[in-house]
Amino acid sequence: MESKLVELNKKRHSIYALGENLPLTQNEVYELVTDTIQSSPTAFNSQTVRAVVLFGEKSNRVWDIVEETLRKIVPAENFQSTADKIASFRAGAGTILYFTDMPTVEKLENDFKLYADNFKPWAEQAIGGAQQAVWVALAEQGIGASLQHYNPLIDDAIRAEFDLPAGWQLRAQMPFGSIEAPAEDKPKLAKDEQFRLFN
Repeated sequence: MESKLVELNKKRHSIYALGENLPLTQNEVYELVTDTIQSSPTAFNSQTVRAVVLFGEKSNRVWDIVEETLRKIVPAENFQSTADKIASFRAGAGTILYFTDMPTVEKLENDFKLYADNFKPWAEQAIGGAQQAVWVALAEQGIGASLQHYNPLIDDAIRAEFDLPAGWQLRAQMPFGSIEAPAEDKPKLAKDEQFRLFN
């Protein structure tokens, strides 16, 4: 018998055909995201994950910044495919920006010298766990999403646009919205290639 959690994880896919027709209100999405992140584990209960949830024109500004930034570095003859991809993210209902609070990480490094080299990797594990949990929570509600990484190219512009603390390090962007077309199936490794069992 498959567990409900495994079933939900299998429902989570990278959805690129997004729309604006959410089954939840903006406030309900915000509560879902924030409650999910607050219930995700962090090493030493460090709570290093920060997030910004944007809708409508505020969300569009993220993708405007991405497009403006990439236009400066992607050759013009190759830019159309980049613009099309960005447009697919802009077509969604919103975007979640994920950050690591670096002052918290640095304080832990100073306070616990024996583990100092581990706090940055542990912060990455924390934000990865939070992203996975939010993605699954959205999928459970029938909301599509994908995870994008245009940082660090857009970091300064995003921080300035939304007046965010200097110590918040941008780690990922998650456009989300209604699922306008299903995800493509992706191949999985054979279990005997990926796992080992000793008993």
